[in-house]
Amino acid sequence: MKQKNETLLEIHDLSISFRMYDHGLEQTNLQVISNLHLTVYPGEIVAVAGSSGSGKSLLASAILGILPDNATVRGHLHYKGQELTSGRQEQLRGTEIALVPQSVAFLDPLMKVGAQVDGHRKPRPADKRKRLFKRFGLPDKTEQLYPFQLSGGMERRVLVSAALITDAELVIADEPTPGMSLEQASEALRMFREMANEGKAVILITHDIDLAVGFADRVAVFYAGTTVETAPASDFKIGADALRHPYSKALWKALPQNGFQAIEGFQPYAGNLPEGCLFAPRCSRKTAQCMSNVPPVREIRGGEVRCYHGT
Repeated sequence: MKQKNETLLEIHDLSISFRMYDHGLEQTNLQVISNLHLTVYPGEIVAVAGSSGSGKSLLASAILGILPDNATVRGHLHYKGQELTSGRQEQLRGTEIALVPQSVAFLDPLMKVGAQVDGHRKPRPADKRKRLFKRFGLPDKTEQLYPFQLSGGMERRVLVSAALITDAELVIADEPTPGMSLEQASEALRMFREMANEGKAVILITHDIDLAVGFADRVAVFYAGTTVETAPASDFKIGADALRHPYSKALWKALPQNGFQAIEGFQPYAGNLPEGCLFAPRCSRKTAQCMSNVPPVREIRGGEVRCYHGT
């Protein structure tokens, strides 16, 4: 269960920009995340949802400290009450904070997958690895195979196993289930749920909101590099009226079982962000205030929303 009296991870006003070259040797800064806010408590799964390009995977890289050298990070990142400096990130990465990467290219093509899951741990956690592989339906011989000998779904299950074997306090799972069957994906999320029930935490980055809300405690909705709403997962089960931000409502209505209703416009490109609320150009409720000022984060009905007109 969540323990609201303490936080595991706190992110406030996070901004990320990349130094790039434009028009020959002229340098420019491309801001891709701005004023992002997220809090994660022990014992919970926070699903992070939003369209492609909204900053979900960049958030994972920022927490782990694995952004490229041309990135500039501003804002406040704290883990267990202490600032996440680059040195602390290096110390925690792969031990207390583990990543399930989005790309199966993270697997070493020249190393057998059993050794990759075990890592450099001594003694090797062979028994735990075998239990994880068995729960995922991976054959006994899998540990002796190389990545090229696995299907895409098998590679995904190996990546999830590599994160779960670490006993990390925080797992960041970046789109961990593509290529898995529904049964396999559900098993992966059940294991994340068990981990959270033991007092640890999971950030689940996903496009599959339907599957995620069956296991998550809260859902953070990203748009154009910022958090527009954080809501109890149960609100997504109730429907659009239970949500607070116009984009969250539109996201719910765009799900296939809810009519696949699209809204006009598109998510703005990072190099051409509007003034004020980033969603304002597509919002039917926008006012002059929305077009010129960035809304603050407000608490409404047990959730948080960045909107002047959120209800």
